[in-house]
Amino acid sequence: MNRDYIALDLDKILERLSSFVCSEDGKSEIEKLEPQTGLASAQALLNQTADAHMLMARFGAPSFGGLKNVNNALARANAGSVLSMRELLDVAEVLRSIRGITQWRSKNDGVRCSIDIYFDALTPNKYLEDKITSAIISEDEMSDNASPALYDIRRKIRAASSKVRDRLDKMIRSSQYQKALREAIVTMRNGRYVVPVKIEHRGEISGLVHDTSSSGATVFIEPAGVVEANNEIKVLQGKEQEEIDRILFDLSAEAGSFYDGIKSSYECAVELDVIFAKAKLAYDMKAMTPALNDSGRIILNKARHPLIDPKKVVATDIRLGTDFDSLIITGPNTGGKTVSIKTLGLFSLMAMCGLMIPAGDRSELSVFDRVFADIGDEQSIEQSLSTFSSHMTNIVRIINGSNEHSLVLIDELGAGTDPVEGAALAMAVLERIHEKGAKIAATTHYAELKVYALETPGVENGCCEFDVASLKPTYRLLIGVPGRSNAFAISARLGIESSVIERAKALVSSENASFEDVIESLEKSRQDFEAKRDEAEAIRIEAAKAKADAKKYKDSIEELRKKELDKAQQQAQRIVEQAKRSAYALVSELEQLKKESAKAADKAEAARRAKQLLKKSLGEFDDITNPVTAALADESNYIVPTSIQIGDEVLLADIGKTATVTALENKKGEVEVLAGIIKMRTPKSNLRLSKNRRKEKKQTAPKKVQHEFKVAGAEKAECDLRGMNIEEGIMELERHLDRCMRLGLNEISVIHGKGTGVLRRGIQDYLRKCKYVKSFRLGTFGEGESGVTIVTLK
Repeated sequence: MNRDYIALDLDKILERLSSFVCSEDGKSEIEKLEPQTGLASAQALLNQTADAHMLMARFGAPSFGGLKNVNNALARANAGSVLSMRELLDVAEVLRSIRGITQWRSKNDGVRCSIDIYFDALTPNKYLEDKITSAIISEDEMSDNASPALYDIRRKIRAASSKVRDRLDKMIRSSQYQKALREAIVTMRNGRYVVPVKIEHRGEISGLVHDTSSSGATVFIEPAGVVEANNEIKVLQGKEQEEIDRILFDLSAEAGSFYDGIKSSYECAVELDVIFAKAKLAYDMKAMTPALNDSGRIILNKARHPLIDPKKVVATDIRLGTDFDSLIITGPNTGGKTVSIKTLGLFSLMAMCGLMIPAGDRSELSVFDRVFADIGDEQSIEQSLSTFSSHMTNIVRIINGSNEHSLVLIDELGAGTDPVEGAALAMAVLERIHEKGAKIAATTHYAELKVYALETPGVENGCCEFDVASLKPTYRLLIGVPGRSNAFAISARLGIESSVIERAKALVSSENASFEDVIESLEKSRQDFEAKRDEAEAIRIEAAKAKADAKKYKDSIEELRKKELDKAQQQAQRIVEQAKRSAYALVSELEQLKKESAKAADKAEAARRAKQLLKKSLGEFDDITNPVTAALADESNYIVPTSIQIGDEVLLADIGKTATVTALENKKGEVEVLAGIIKMRTPKSNLRLSKNRRKEKKQTAPKKVQHEFKVAGAEKAECDLRGMNIEEGIMELERHLDRCMRLGLNEISVIHGKGTGVLRRGIQDYLRKCKYVKSFRLGTFGEGESGVTIVTLK
């Protein structure tokens, strides 16, 4: 790998990436991964990672287990070679993995993305997969069901073996051979069934000796009686092996015929394995997708170096290539200067490799033709190079190779030699690289370079913040502020005598001391500004929270208002419906009374009952349509009485009736009122005084309200629906059937007309389902024929 990439720890990131890959070829692909120098190619890789990251977030990750490189085995099979059972099982495993990946994608096929070119290129082959797995059980065993011939051969082998064992079992159980046998068991030697015989009795059992025990005291003899049977087993075993070889040849030939398709699918699966490994790494690092450009512009918000412990790493903001092309970072050691420039370079390389970066939103990176890094001590005894010489060797390489499309990162520029010469050399090197148009980030301790950054256009100072009070760095990169060494403050905190510190300050040149004082003043101003900014931000957040809470409260009130309004509307609707039902019931009762009155002998009694029913029903109807709560729902028309006078018109709250005050309140706080013809006393709190306080006094006696009604003629036993549509006709028919059922009618006529027959069919469909209807038919001659339906009620 490129030495500059190693200096920036890209190799460690790729090693971490390899841990998320399942296939060996995927690991090899990662080892060969190189940053892309073209914007289009780098953006394509980054888009693939972002799409895989999105798919994982929504559907989880697919499984890439079982991916093995079987290309060599398939190539041999395609050329006519026979594969082993292990190799064929590997092919089946690859096919199973490819099928699993395809099935995973098919479940979320509604989301199209840039990596679909790889998913679409996968060609599952379940036919070959099942054929291999059904024939081969393991790398050492072929299934009986691999072919009918193999099944038949093995059945014969089992039968012959059983016959031999039965014969030998009889022998070892026979008392004739008990003394000659070492043990009463049947065993195998060289694939043939034998019995263990004592060496001194081997002449007693005729047969073939196949083996001897290690002690020589036992010989394993194949009795003559089973030699032929064992020979038959041997022949069958030979046929078995021939059939297995034939099956392997057929399977190998079939697998070889799919060589191109399996090879292509496997390669696409490996690419997907690598892409999803990048997405898994992004999840592990809590990374995001940066915007890419090729103009050298870098903006990192809350960047976290991925190789530092996530619990300890400090997020930092870094800019380069925006309003300046060179960044000179100064400050004390261990303050985070080197980490800052390594983060800058590493993130650029990661993005060029298609990796997401652990940074905040709106981060932006650039692609470069070359990324140069001179970081760390490269002292070499073998090459006779000191620290300074090794750095200068790198500087020469950087100067010769850099251009306007390069990123140059230099740690401790000019270190390792005389400070005066080192500072001058560092300044000259920066000027030269800056002239070539490269983007530069360098760290240094030289004060001269701080001045150079202040005076040179396109060059900016930066420093890593240091807390003198705690003697610890904060690791925050501050751009636009030159760093301070803080040597005197640190030394004083560590216990060096104040006189020594004062003497050291006196030895510092006045110009350098003034410069440091200016830097100190700027640093205090910056800290004050940041404190005020943080305070303003806290106030802004609190105000935004209060605004959000107020809006939430307002929305909840509005929602409650709507709910209450809906509730009131529903309640009003229920009251109206109940009033309608009561009205219909009243009409039906009156019609029933009318029918009875027509038959009753005592007309006066019928009229009296009708009057009582009407009065009762009208009272109920009035209660429904005009409840007291409704009358009191809006009390804006009434004023709580303060000085009640005789003649005031008031409303009795408990019964919802109007009344006139006839006498003022007594000692008990009760007021006398006249409600209609009834005079009563009621508490003053029960009165609601109308805006129309005074009612003109008229000495007219209250009139008795009389309800008059006429009993209509007899109920017609017909329902005329002509001119109505189906819905209107059914509603009218329902009301008519309800009245007829109350009146006890048994038969009615429904007049729907002839016309097109649509209304007739709709009415008859309704009658079939109506629970009141016993039967119905069309009218006959004289009844209206097909324009009338005669309905018989239950």
